[in-house]
Amino acid sequence: MAALLRGFRNLYKRCNKHVDITLVSCRSMASKTPVGFIGLGNMGTPMARNLLKHGYPVIATDVFPESCKELHDSGAQILDYPADVAERADRIITMLPSSPNVIEVYTGPNGILKKVRKGTLLIDSSTIDPSVSKEMAVAAEKMGVVYMDAPVSGGVGAASLAKLTFMVGGVEVEFNAAKELLTCMGANVVYCGQVGSGQAVKICNNMMLAIGMIGTAETMNLGIRLGLDPKLLAKILNMSSGRCWSSDTYNPVPGVMEGVPSANSYQGGFGTTLMAKDLGLAQNTATNTRIPIPLGSLAHQIYRIMCARGYANKDFSSVFQFLREEGVQ
Repeated sequence: MAALLRGFRNLYKRCNKHVDITLVSCRSMASKTPVGFIGLGNMGTPMARNLLKHGYPVIATDVFPESCKELHDSGAQILDYPADVAERADRIITMLPSSPNVIEVYTGPNGILKKVRKGTLLIDSSTIDPSVSKEMAVAAEKMGVVYMDAPVSGGVGAASLAKLTFMVGGVEVEFNAAKELLTCMGANVVYCGQVGSGQAVKICNNMMLAIGMIGTAETMNLGIRLGLDPKLLAKILNMSSGRCWSSDTYNPVPGVMEGVPSANSYQGGFGTTLMAKDLGLAQNTATNTRIPIPLGSLAHQIYRIMCARGYANKDFSSVFQFLREEGVQ
């Protein structure tokens, strides 16, 4: 009997030393209880809509009331503040633009942690500094709730089709509870380790994405200047060793592909400002860990310049247009 009790105590400690273990099992049975969703931008709205499609009642809010209309029309309940959402839902997902936004939504005067219920599961799908994720986890733990970081990859198209990839960091015993919701919005949900690990993976991914997009834009621009048809060039690249996501799925050249921002004057998609922000996170992290990232640093500077040249609100694939215009000068 003593051995059995020791085994139970060890299991308890591994699960979560500050949150009642019964909350874990209860959450796994919560099923279609209301889910809170905060942040209804280009990514948040289709993500929340997919939760509705899977039968989850959604209680949502956004700092811009006009952003709530589409989801309200789809059947979601809209409230005024994050704290109001926290009063009514014990599973909350946030999708916000930056670290300051996350800090405000979680710890501000009308933030989640002001009225959060003990045992609530908080999932942040924003892309922010890993250190901020860790700070939010500590603040959440003091309130008796669980915080997990779960940034995404795939863009607006994947968000609409529920084909996102989620990179999850946090208490492992809570992963299945988070996965229940995340699989409604994504095709891949991967546990990465402790809080902040998801953000670390996302920062690395987006640095590679930016470098790849710039390389694709340079290549397409050079080929077009050499007289090649852009569709033919893209076709050959995509059956050759130069193939990448930016060339075969998200080509930056207008007229090469349909259904991507380059086919819509670079509207929608993943904004240049956000890419510059993510590259800044990668740069800061690389500086703090003394890791050289020469191409990542150059990509950061290119996207910062684009923001200053009128590209801030355009999709990050507009780097093709930026480089083309630079070459004309």
